[in-house]
Amino acid sequence: MIIEQLLVTSMSVFCYLIGDEKSREAVLIDPAGDYDKIFEKTNSYGLTIKWIINTHGHFDHTSGNAYIIKKTNAELLIHKGDKNKLKGKINKILSLIVGGQASPEPMKYLNDGDEIAIGDIKLRVIYTPGHTKGSICLYINGHLFTGDTLFTEGMGRIRLLGNFYDQIIDSIKNKLLVLPDETIIWPGHNYGEHRTSTIGEQKKLYLKESHQ
Repeated sequence: MIIEQLLVTSMSVFCYLIGDEKSREAVLIDPAGDYDKIFEKTNSYGLTIKWIINTHGHFDHTSGNAYIIKKTNAELLIHKGDKNKLKGKINKILSLIVGGQASPEPMKYLNDGDEIAIGDIKLRVIYTPGHTKGSICLYINGHLFTGDTLFTEGMGRIRLLGNFYDQIIDSIKNKLLVLPDETIIWPGHNYGEHRTSTIGEQKKLYLKESHQ
């Protein structure tokens, strides 16, 4: 399995290239921009991009969808909870401001527990609402791609009103921290000192907070 963490755009977004070495099929997670960097890495492995997956519908993760789809004919996937956010007017405007484009319609809406196949590799969707209504993480063979749900130091921004804090804490503690301690966390932004973490490390942080 090929995993490449690519830092893209001025908003320090991590785009992930995951490839199957046998079939040479690949998926891109949150390809927000810096397309030359993305395609240089993709081409170096001889991969064909089959899927684009957005971990949520915010413009800083989706503004590259249109360009990548045009170049590769890849199919776009996102959780159904962020359908309106992906196509919203604010997202369209902000995507243009950062040099991207408004996202096209997804080919399919994802649900908790869905699996996306690239060759012999299967990515499992873990529904983790809180940062947005439709936020997801993706798990495969000891690797967890967390979008803006969980960073190496902290969690994604949430709205101040409503139960969104409770939602994201529930998602982190009851859906992510139950995974094996050695699971590698690949976050959606380059926030903090480290570019990766582990479930074991995050357990220490959140259990410490729980006892304060």
